[in-house]
Parts: sequence; structure tokens; C-alpha cells
Amino acid sequence: MNKETIRILAATFLALLLASVILVTLIFPAEFDIDPLGTGEMLGIKGISSSATKTVIVEDQGPLQDSVRYVLQPFESIEYKYRMDKDSSMLFSWYATGIVTSEFHGEPDNGPEGFAETYSRGKLQQEKGTFIAPSTGIHGWYWENRSNDVVTVTLTTFGFYSATLEFRDGFVNEHPL
Repeated sequence: MNKETIRILAATFLALLLASVILVTLIFPAEFDIDPLGTGEMLGIKGISSSATKTVIVEDQGPLQDSVRYVLQPFESIEYKYRMDKDSSMLFSWYATGIVTSEFHGEPDNGPEGFAETYSRGKLQQEKGTFIAPSTGIHGWYWENRSNDVVTVTLTTFGFYSATLEFRDGFVNEHPL
């Protein structure tokens, strides 16, 4: 490695380190009312972005991480969902080795029979984002391989949920966490 490459790598590392420090010491306390180091309270910025009416979400446990992988044969499908309380959050990322028909949706516990709210839909190879449950219920994905090739779908999540549900071949497997 030449000196210029080393300087660029060092500058990149320092920028990432500084961004992480700012995130934990300033942004988390001000924007999300999360103050792990106490700097937000010390600087008087803790919860500064809160509106006049504040919603307090009490979680029974900390965030969980989940990762699943499904091999879908041609014209095979799978549905994978999370049991979430209203206003619970989740970071997600999924990718497939080929294009799949995908629908991200939720079924509220108190909704009409058969009702589902669609959050996204399409013929995709990947999707990622942040999700905040608009209702208590089950929220997740349906993937269908409409090709003649075998496709692998991998999902990784991090968030607040209490169970996973897998719908496949007419069966439902629920796994409390």
C-alpha cells in the first residue's frame, strides 16, 4: 500500500469513528431519547425532538436479532412474520439470489377476518429499511419464486418482537422468543 492509500483509509476510519461518537453522544439522546452515556442529559439535549405529547413505549425485553434462510423451488412460496406490539420497531434486510414476488404486510389482532395491510409489494431481489408496527399483530413477508430456477431468500432483522411465525405448505409454525 502506498502512503496515499493509507491516509485515505485512516481518514475513513477516523470519520466513521467520529460519526459513531456523534451518533451515541448527541443524536441518540436528542432524537430518540436514548442516552447510554448520560451526555444528552448533561448537555440538556435529551429528548429535545419530542413533541408536546410523548408516547412512551415499554418493552418487556431488549431488541432481538433474527436471521432465516429459505430455499424456494420453482413456483414455491413462504411467508415469515413477527408478532409485534403497536409502535414496536424493527430494522430489516432481505435479499434473494433471483427475483421473487414479495409482499411486506401486516395483520392487526383486532382487524376484520382476512384483513391485511400491505406496506410494500413487487418483483424484487432485495429490500431493507426500518419498520414501526402501526398495530399490534403479525407483520412480515410473503415471497414466491415464480421462476424455473431455485432461489434462496435470506432475511435478517433486529428489533422488538415476541415471536416468529412461518407459514408454509398449509402449516403455521409459531416460535415464541
